[in-house]
Amino acid sequence: MSLIEVEALSKSYQMGVEEVHALRGVDLTVEKGDYIAIMGPSGSGKSTLLNLLGCLDTPTSGRYVLNSRDVSSMAEDDLAQVRNEEIGFVFQTFNLLARATALQNVELPLVYAGVGSDERRVRARQAIEKVGLLDRITHRPNELSGGQRQRVAIARALVNDPSILLADEPTGNLDSVAGAELLDLLDSLHKTGHTLFVVTHERDVAMHAQSIVHLRDGQIESIEKL
Repeated sequence: MSLIEVEALSKSYQMGVEEVHALRGVDLTVEKGDYIAIMGPSGSGKSTLLNLLGCLDTPTSGRYVLNSRDVSSMAEDDLAQVRNEEIGFVFQTFNLLARATALQNVELPLVYAGVGSDERRVRARQAIEKVGLLDRITHRPNELSGGQRQRVAIARALVNDPSILLADEPTGNLDSVAGAELLDLLDSLHKTGHTLFVVTHERDVAMHAQSIVHLRDGQIESIEKL
């Protein structure tokens, strides 16, 4: 059984009197440990596909099976549970709490999951150690560089040991040195068995993946094996 099975996945939005077809019948199979980049011009459906894979949205039609669970027709409460258990998100803008330390930011998903404070601290420290930031554990976001903030965001995404890690333009707000370090970190996470999706406009970022899904007009135009 594949980790992800997507069949004829479609998403339409109503914009005034116009119906926008953001995704049109996408089929995709992903195995555990795959590293996939998603590319395409603006409006091609990249963000829509990522939102559906991350259970932030539900499809208009089609089927999405994640880890043997059909999530395409789940109610919002069930989707929230799947998001917390199965999916780690990394955003271009970091989305860290300004007044919280790195450790407290990483603990946040465990707070939502109802994990006790002692276990939270242990697991958050382990996640921060994975991204090489133990010496910054008490620092707040404004005391960290952009690259360090993105590492904290990745640690937060990893703390629940998710089935998949979704990164949306993760190097978009970083300089070239910090961006290269972040890609090295993603490479090392992939080598330890994590399943990664990276949405990017940059070919050199996508080249770190095993395959590139090229989207155009809401459909998969091609899948390039690397």
